Amino acid sequence: MLTKIPTNDPLLQPFQLKHLTLKNRVMSTSHEPAYSDDGMPKQRYRLYHAEKAKGGMALTMTAGSALVSRDSPAAFGNLQAYRDEIVPWLAELSDACHEHDCKVMIQLTHLGRRTGWNKADWLPVLSASPVREPAHRAFPKTAEDWDIARIVSDYASAAQRMQAAGLDGIEFEAYGHLMDGFWSPATNVRDDEYGGPLENRVRFSMQVIDAVRKAVGPDFIVGIRMVADEDFSAGLSKDEGVAIAKLLADSGKIDFLNIIRGSIETDAALTNVIPITGMRSAPHLDFAGEVRAATKFPVFHAARIADVATARHAIASGKLDMVGMTRPHIADPHIVAKVLAGEEHRIRPCVGATYCLDRIYEGGEALCIHNAATGREATIPHVIARADGPAKRVVVVGAGPGGLEAARVLAERGHSITVLEASGQAGGQIRLAVQNPRRKELIGIVDWRLAELERLGVEMRYDLWAEAGDVLAFGPDVVVVATGGLPQNPPLGEGHDLVTSSWDILSGAAKPAETMLLYDDNGGHPGMSAAEFSARAGAKVELLSPERFFAPEMGGMNHVPYMRAFHETGVTVTINTRLTSVRRDGNKLVATLGSDFAPGWSAERRVDQVVVEHGTLPLDELYLALKPVSRNLGAVDYERLVQGGEIFPRSNEDGSFVLYRIGDAVASRNIHAAIYDGIRFGIRV
Repeated sequence: MLTKIPTNDPLLQPFQLKHLTLKNRVMSTSHEPAYSDDGMPKQRYRLYHAEKAKGGMALTMTAGSALVSRDSPAAFGNLQAYRDEIVPWLAELSDACHEHDCKVMIQLTHLGRRTGWNKADWLPVLSASPVREPAHRAFPKTAEDWDIARIVSDYASAAQRMQAAGLDGIEFEAYGHLMDGFWSPATNVRDDEYGGPLENRVRFSMQVIDAVRKAVGPDFIVGIRMVADEDFSAGLSKDEGVAIAKLLADSGKIDFLNIIRGSIETDAALTNVIPITGMRSAPHLDFAGEVRAATKFPVFHAARIADVATARHAIASGKLDMVGMTRPHIADPHIVAKVLAGEEHRIRPCVGATYCLDRIYEGGEALCIHNAATGREATIPHVIARADGPAKRVVVVGAGPGGLEAARVLAERGHSITVLEASGQAGGQIRLAVQNPRRKELIGIVDWRLAELERLGVEMRYDLWAEAGDVLAFGPDVVVVATGGLPQNPPLGEGHDLVTSSWDILSGAAKPAETMLLYDDNGGHPGMSAAEFSARAGAKVELLSPERFFAPEMGGMNHVPYMRAFHETGVTVTINTRLTSVRRDGNKLVATLGSDFAPGWSAERRVDQVVVEHGTLPLDELYLALKPVSRNLGAVDYERLVQGGEIFPRSNEDGSFVLYRIGDAVASRNIHAAIYDGIRFGIRV
């Protein structure tokens, strides 16, 4: 990638933090992708951060957060900074990032009440006071004097380990964890020297800072990521939060403030701190700027600063000294490199889907909805290399997210690609998803790939329902079937012809009726989105789910806007109940309900419309037609797909082309699965 340095770009100017020169103003703030192995940042963790360093950012913050004490058990794959074994692993990570002149820091914390007592060693969680934390449901014990002394010492020891690992600095975590548990009147009702007036409530934090400074010396970078306004009536006020920020800045013992606004103790509150798709861009940027103006001190901040233009404004307007683009770098770790090369338009956009964060709790690892290389750097490249052998003629059938990704990757490999799409536009099921106005940003997944395909010279043919003869006419070496699927009904005793699919609702093929029963036996976005869409259109909706909690395939942060819509529109939610059959009665439909828990129990609903969501069935006619004449008979060697080697067995010597299918053409899954298929197969052709 050629380097053009726009010297007047505010985002590319260096920033001096004490003795440390940060080469530009872009950073990734601390977050926990849950890539740890036995609490250590091993290969996967290192490669993830090294890729962002390679991509040009000035500072990567690791861990979100690393644990200083044994009685702060991991809530989501946290690093264990209380163990000496972490030092060599962090040293490897630090060295890998320093090779690209990217500085490395780590966030240290005691989680306080933001974890569970029934994890790891089953030690009691603690906080300033015994106030329950809703998100993790922990009832903490009140921190005693010996707890406080022990944890202060643990912070100092952990900081020494970080210094020994060659990191450039640390930051303390003080939002939703133990430190700010003492700050907030909502969580601190103590009547001793750690409660009451503000100077008492910050006492523990100052003891930690003093102990750490004594342990690491005056030159090591020490900062704090802190809430400066909890933004609810019982919590830490803006006035007190800014006062704490000033106190820390004036202490001479802290080198930067990383500013947060809001509370994270519920899913709903968390989405205000970390907004998702459909919510405001950079909602707390002005507030962070106010703190910077009040303290006249280095301020970092990240909260849905998703594009370079907003990041540039944050620096140019003097609101921030360093701008955090954390989720955007999960989508594209090479943001700065592309800006330097004059290719800002090629940055893969963060679409705010927040699949990354929700996957941590739901699937145990952060994954980007449309960059399958993130977190898989050991096996999936971010930059696609050209194939060694001769260019192949490839036909990709289907221009949904999987087909577009396959075409992009294969074209980057140097192959000649034609994409055949049955409809008049690309996007597949994403076109349905964005019919919910709140999720319109997802179209960036499609638009970015179409722009890349245009750059790569890929031929797109629309309005062509491809049959075997159409495909074979191209004389292909490889055929990729990415035809997706069509909606299927759940198992019903009767009434298959009486129900409406969620697709019909979202596409506009069927209008929401006055009263609707929506049966979601899939548990992801489609059913929930159809319910929200219908309720906003004026339908009286009951959402029915056979699960013990509904929408289990969706994480807590994406759950929030749906529930907000359901409360605002009066949607009724019924769980633990199945739809068993539908019959017509006059101008109404009668839905019969059943229970897995009480055989023989049944109930009925009389409604105008029954909508069902039960995933998709593969649209596989083309694949099955081509399979007998393909070289590999459609087979894939899964062991070699995972471990390495030739993945397409030569099963038919008369076959002239390799055939494989991806995404929902295989089975009903999701956007990420389709895109992962597109790249993991594409790099092997």
